[in-house]
Amino acid sequence: MAVIEIKQVAKTFGSFTALHSVDLTIADQEFMVLLGASGCGKTTLLRIIAGLETPTTGEVWIGGRRVDHLPPRERGIAMVFQNYAVFPHLTVFENIAFGLRMKKMDQAEVTRRVTRTAELMHIEQLLKRYSGELSGGQRQRVAVARALAMEPDVILMDEPLSNLDALLRLEMRAELKGVLAESKTTTIYVTHDQVEAMSLADRISVMNGGRIVQAANPVEVYRNPAARFVGSFIGNPPMNFLAATPAGPGKWQVAGQMFDGPVAAAAEFAIRPEDLHPGDTGLPAEVRVVEPLGPHTLITASVAGQPFRAILDSTLLPAPGDLLHFAPAPDRIRWFDPATQTAL
Repeated sequence: MAVIEIKQVAKTFGSFTALHSVDLTIADQEFMVLLGASGCGKTTLLRIIAGLETPTTGEVWIGGRRVDHLPPRERGIAMVFQNYAVFPHLTVFENIAFGLRMKKMDQAEVTRRVTRTAELMHIEQLLKRYSGELSGGQRQRVAVARALAMEPDVILMDEPLSNLDALLRLEMRAELKGVLAESKTTTIYVTHDQVEAMSLADRISVMNGGRIVQAANPVEVYRNPAARFVGSFIGNPPMNFLAATPAGPGKWQVAGQMFDGPVAAAAEFAIRPEDLHPGDTGLPAEVRVVEPLGPHTLITASVAGQPFRAILDSTLLPAPGDLLHFAPAPDRIRWFDPATQTAL
């Protein structure tokens, strides 16, 4: 059982605090993605779990064993980095076998593990080639196969697909999800790419400023952001936010329209661009920019002087300057506290 428990882990570098007392539990065989912008602390947290950084305070437990005092080789983990880190003077077979040979495994076991992981990553036909003869996507597959061959309790991945082109990333995402599910390995995956996070994760931990803002499954994070930051970071385009004026208990005026909402002293209205329906009534929006994107049309507009985006059917192509009205889907409206930035 490779349950990972991160207990009140904090990390400071001089006067800078990279992590603020982080608590997180990752279930056995779960695929957890740490998602956030550069500098949010996600890689620092991964390196602490790996043993490449020491926490200033707090504890790390893997499989019921405290490991934050142990060197990386004794933690039962394997890592896949952003750069492929494959050895150019070794064949694919020897690259995958490298860690196994360091552990002095017998040749039969080495061959079994290399063959199995190469088949999982669809590179069995490349085993006799040298890494210099491989494409970037093939080298990344070798790096993942090398980690899987160790049959670790935990695999840690630090933006492993960021050096690949868009088509290869799409292909590798699908392969990774299937391979890691089959290997039954607990996985922690760091990325700033929300599409990777949404497509790969069992759960996403959204990080900001050294804190975990929300940890939940991808649908929950997308549909019910726990904080304004999550709504503004997840989604392309992100959520729209509009000022709301109280108009009685549980009643709010937004851009001249009345909405039912929370009973609160103050609130901010939020809606995703795809949850808006054009019609004769609703939020008045003056079109600024029109972007035909094939399956749909994205418009950028102004609502009550605030920026606002909507996704329309591809057959609809308004012109800049047009006045449209959008009715938000009532069950998709979200409300946030302007003071705390948390969901109401």
